[in-house]
Amino acid sequence: MVDVISPDPVGLHARLRPAALACIDLATDRRWTYRELDTDIQRAVSVLQAEGIGKGERVAVLARNSVYQIILQQAAMRLGAIFVPLNWRLSLSELALLLKDCGPALLYTDDAVPPLPPGCRQKTMADLMADVHAAEPAPRCAPHSGHDTCIILYTSGTSGVPKGALLTSQFLLATAVNFNILGEVDTGCVFLCDSPMFHVIGIVTQIWPPMLRGGTFIVSSGFQPEATNDRLASADFGVTHYFCVPQMADALRYAPNFQPQKWTKLKALFTGGAPNPASNIRWWLEQGVRMVDGYGMTETGTTLGMPLSRDVLYEKAGAAGLPGPLTSIRIVDEDERDVPDGTAGQILVYGQNVTPGYWNRPEERGRAFTADGWIKTGDIGRRDEDGYITIVDRLKDMFISGGENVYPVEIEAALIQHPAVREVAVIGVADARWGEVGLAFIVPKSGQTADPDDLTRHCQSLIARYKVPKEFRVVEKLPRTASGKIQKHILAREAQAMEKA
Repeated sequence: MVDVISPDPVGLHARLRPAALACIDLATDRRWTYRELDTDIQRAVSVLQAEGIGKGERVAVLARNSVYQIILQQAAMRLGAIFVPLNWRLSLSELALLLKDCGPALLYTDDAVPPLPPGCRQKTMADLMADVHAAEPAPRCAPHSGHDTCIILYTSGTSGVPKGALLTSQFLLATAVNFNILGEVDTGCVFLCDSPMFHVIGIVTQIWPPMLRGGTFIVSSGFQPEATNDRLASADFGVTHYFCVPQMADALRYAPNFQPQKWTKLKALFTGGAPNPASNIRWWLEQGVRMVDGYGMTETGTTLGMPLSRDVLYEKAGAAGLPGPLTSIRIVDEDERDVPDGTAGQILVYGQNVTPGYWNRPEERGRAFTADGWIKTGDIGRRDEDGYITIVDRLKDMFISGGENVYPVEIEAALIQHPAVREVAVIGVADARWGEVGLAFIVPKSGQTADPDDLTRHCQSLIARYKVPKEFRVVEKLPRTASGKIQKHILAREAQAMEKA
């Protein structure tokens, strides 16, 4: 097999459009043209070489978003080293386990660090900035294989057990191509990048599409609803594409400076990472904003996406869309046989945008993949007659009540339409009569009362009786990962503790 070469879009655009604006770092107000960005990446290559970093060695980062994280990732990739962005919201003990697992030679940080594993040195991001500024650009390295691992990205851990997914440069390229086609990305694009760079959206999906097209990415240190609303409305920035999880979109909506009519350059808000009910998408469309849902995983990057047609978005609201051009999808039953359209089954994915496996866990590939190489997502989907796929639920979240399969996402989509409900999560819990029943955790809207009897009647008007939760619990907030995913294993643990109490 002829090997493929690791892509280098910055190096390409440093020649195609050297004076074009590549990126802006909002924390420092620094701007780079493509020629300047390419030069700073080569300076960072010099810095890493001086630190003794070579092919296959890991360079970890524990820091807020910045353009220098992208410079470091690109420099590591040119060297054949592996970039490992870590979740700064984790506890020091959790981070220590991840550092022990990936074994970096070098760790760049903003703040306090956990105990370092043997052989690991620590420097600050301020050190990196100073070192890059002082260095001479390194000579160009020989190109590396596109099948080599260039990023280890730890899964967000909704099940409580993060794993290091191996991302190749072909994965990064395929994700960019998939999104560029689905998201109508062109050379004049401007991406505002708020999502954390320890997440696949943050380090890949919001960076590589504009970089591949020679567009601009604007990096903020983190999501702040009022600041993001102002930036989306800024004529100077002219933001065309913005990624967020539904929770972030809600925060924009409830911020005091929410004025979507001023988002004149924005093509769409692109959402993923958590269920997005049809009623929510239609509400945004009625505000004049295309909310474009999609589907992907740490292990598969951009996989499904909706078109930017308002009519299709309204008609198909709730669907995650069609596969990208470099992706194939199957929907199968528990025996891995393809199911007909309209039938729910597990989503399998195949393509260049699929991880080859997990760091230090070769046995996980056998569990995660079919014998012929399709990754088992663990997500339940349903394809309609037009080929659009809707995510029904996580396979592990489905429960059986009185012999019927119940998908919590369907119940959550019904409950979120209630005027008193701001957020909701449903889990299955044991029941002596029915085997399992639904337990709904409700975060009410400010000043609203979520009455259980009223919620029950509301559900009965929209879904089958066997799907209606047996119990509703009002809570102040839901446990979430840093990327906004609800941690249902924590809710299940709390429910079990309350049952025993």
